[in-house]
Order: sequence, then structure tokens, then C-alpha cells
Amino acid sequence: MADQTERAFQKQFHVTGGFKSKDKKAPGKSGHRFWRNPGLGFRVPKEAIEGTYIDKKCPFTGNVSIRGRILSGVVKSTKMNRTLVVRRDYLHFVKKYSRYEKRHSNFSAHVSPCFRVKEGDSVVCGQCRPLSKTVRFNVLRVVPAGSSAKKGFSSF
Repeated sequence: MADQTERAFQKQFHVTGGFKSKDKKAPGKSGHRFWRNPGLGFRVPKEAIEGTYIDKKCPFTGNVSIRGRILSGVVKSTKMNRTLVVRRDYLHFVKKYSRYEKRHSNFSAHVSPCFRVKEGDSVVCGQCRPLSKTVRFNVLRVVPAGSSAKKGFSSF
């Protein structure tokens, strides 16, 4: 059975409850589960296909489409429920001194239960419809902090 941790009964949006089968298959490993590819070259995690979680804001199993900007950054905080704060560092050119200064910006992103995210991990987020007052992005890929995808210097 699906993970029922909320007060209201959680069920997937696209899956109906009345299956005409003799063996009552529960959603999950061998049962009926809705999942889809968000496109743009991002792969669906194995946990999204075989897991039992239910998340209506997940880009793989929920009712959210990815469109618009694709941003990457470093996870700054994971204190919220299924939401994290991503920090983006960039350089701003000051014309008077002909030099660059470091700046950063934060944004909130929804993280699906199919990802295991810790502070310091690099994430790739895609823009979607507003999910709450401050959340407009969804995590599509996680690169753990220990294994860097590319060699060389960091951004700063």
C-alpha cells in the first residue's frame, strides 16, 4: 500500500481504485502505478517507478509539467517538508572598477520523495507552475556532494 502519512487519504491522480483483477495488486512494485518522463533529457529515477510514495507535485508521478527555465545550484537547507532552498552563486561586473564581485541568490524548490538530498548536494531544477507561495521549481536531478561530475576548480 502507498505511504499514508497525511491526514487525508493519498492516492495517485491518474490511477483508479477499481481494478477488475482477481489478484488485488497494490500500487508499487508489481502493481498499477502512474509515472511519466518529464522530457528535456531527464531520466525517470528508479524509485519513482518502483516506489510507493504519493506526491501530487512530483514531476515524475504527479500532475506537474516542467517548462521554462532550467537552473542548477547547491542545496543550502532541507528543513522544510519536501522543499529545499537552493543557492546560486554568480559574478556581477562592476564597470567603475573593471572587476567582478561575488553575489548569490536563493530560491525554493520542491523535492520529490524519490530523491535523497542532503545539504551541499548539487541539484538541477526545472521551472513549473506555482506550487505554493514561494515554490516555482522542481528538482529533476541530484548530484551528491562527494562525487563531482566534472574535475577541476569549483565555481568560486
